[in-house]
Amino acid sequence: MGQVLLIRHGQASFGTDDYDRLSAVGQEQAVALGRALAGLTPELVVHGELRRQRETAEHAVAVAGWDAPVEVDPRWDEFEMVGSAARMARSSLTDAREFQAWYEAATDRWLAGEELEPGQEPYAEFTARTSGALAAVAEHGTAVVFTSGGPIASLSAGLLDGGQAAYRRLMPVMVNASITKILVGRRGMSLVQFNGHDHLTREQVTYR
Repeated sequence: MGQVLLIRHGQASFGTDDYDRLSAVGQEQAVALGRALAGLTPELVVHGELRRQRETAEHAVAVAGWDAPVEVDPRWDEFEMVGSAARMARSSLTDAREFQAWYEAATDRWLAGEELEPGQEPYAEFTARTSGALAAVAEHGTAVVFTSGGPIASLSAGLLDGGQAAYRRLMPVMVNASITKILVGRRGMSLVQFNGHDHLTREQVTYR
């Protein structure tokens, strides 16, 4: 039996010119994650092309002391909501709730296939690419993937046969640097842990 650990990246730099990098708290989360997983011996480590995913992997791998090969697979990248990057740069932690309200409304339209901008990835294509990425790493005994909330929520919802309704409930509660575990066996894939974050202190728990 194999296992795949899906790790959400640490807290990124909300409200700055470069959102796609870990904040100081995000770095602390990644270090705590590495300590918690130090006893694990993965055969493969994967992260997407986003900087926040890569930096989380780098901190965690260094602390855990792993020597497994590290691969980059863009299929693990987060979906990009049109306009979100600009809104993040203009926002501050004091108006994070306003951004979250906009983001959730935009996500609902995306899930429903409404108002897609030219070049924006439809939800069906998003689930197809993340499912393909999961199938690829599931071939290894133990794989650790550093990705984002969207892919983790989508894959978890699929394994629960919950569809878009499950995705909509899972996505907002995901903690930065949390661990979601999937077992791979004769019966296929089974979700056995979602959003585990006991390795974080209360002060380190963040959602965005």
